[in-house]
Amino acid sequence: MKGFVHIYTGNGKGKTTAAFGLALRAVGAGMKVFIGQFVKGKTYNKYVAIVQFLKNITVKQFGLGCFLVNTPTDDDIKAAQQ
Repeated sequence: MKGFVHIYTGNGKGKTTAAFGLALRAVGAGMKVFIGQFVKGKTYNKYVAIVQFLKNITVKQFGLGCFLVNTPTDDDIKAAQQ
């Protein structure tokens, strides 16, 4: 089966919701899903629901926390590179 990559970026809301919605559709079609998040680092309701109820979706959070309104620190950049 062919794999697909979707990248959601930008300011504002909706990226995680869009990604999780598409992941849910993919699982419904019999696919396995990997979601990598590079800004999060916090547990939140959508994340808990996905990992708790859907076994074919793997979510990995990268980074040291959320820097949506601040500039990434050198430590944030190093963590993303790893």
